Amino acid sequence: MAEEEGSRFPYSYWGSNNIVGQAKAEDVQGIKDFEGTSFDDAIQQAGFGYKKDPEAIRSDLKSFVEIHVEQGNVLEKENIPVGIVQHIVGQRRYTITVNGEANHAGTTPMGYRADAMNAASRMTCAINDMAVAEGDPLVATVGSMYLEPNTVNVVPGKATFTIDIRHTEKDALMDFTAAVEAKLQEIAEQIGVDVAIDLWMDADPVPMDQDIVKVMQKQCDENDVHYKLMHSGAGHDAQVIAPVIPTAMLFVPSHKGISHNPKEYTNPEHLAEGVQALIHTLYELGYAE
Repeated sequence: MAEEEGSRFPYSYWGSNNIVGQAKAEDVQGIKDFEGTSFDDAIQQAGFGYKKDPEAIRSDLKSFVEIHVEQGNVLEKENIPVGIVQHIVGQRRYTITVNGEANHAGTTPMGYRADAMNAASRMTCAINDMAVAEGDPLVATVGSMYLEPNTVNVVPGKATFTIDIRHTEKDALMDFTAAVEAKLQEIAEQIGVDVAIDLWMDADPVPMDQDIVKVMQKQCDENDVHYKLMHSGAGHDAQVIAPVIPTAMLFVPSHKGISHNPKEYTNPEHLAEGVQALIHTLYELGYAE
């Protein structure tokens, strides 16, 4: 499905949002990737267009079952080949823009600088410290940062970075992100720069359909597949579809938990067990009375 990750454009789940009638053309108008390509140009270049009725929901789907690598190391460490997901964490993603003043690196005294990189670095460290203090299952990540003018002898006048914050409980996620936003403003005032906070993804934690979860458990028990009930710390199309169509997920192990990396790997034997669990589940859902 298109743009599930939101890794190119600041918009996630374009494909699954279209299935459930939540994707609108106006939501992506004007947004661009970091190379300056607009979403509209990208979709046209790929040979696609927009839905005539953006609020139309697929009515021909009885249920949705997604199988995925865990993207963590729990299953591997516990030597369990299949994970049955009970709920998916909520996520909030931001693009933060820090505007200072670009100036000569040699002639601008330290006390007279409005250094965007200095402020952004302090913000990044603060976010990490706050997340460590909060503890599991909360996670917070600054995944990318861009500087302007990004040259060795100029004090950076602008810094743009992203934040990804996740938690299994909605209230805890909201409280933590509110504290982060306040901390960013505080640091900006201390350094003498401006900060713009763009919350462009706000996804609540989503439970999986318990009837399908029970079918998965029953099928794994009957076919001697060892499994673990768990939550997903990563976002998936399943969380978009779940509020509209009965949905569940299966995980297979990820070696060392490595994901979004060329070294991502899952043992073929574990893949086979995951597929078997999927086959039995789909058969039960498709043919059971």
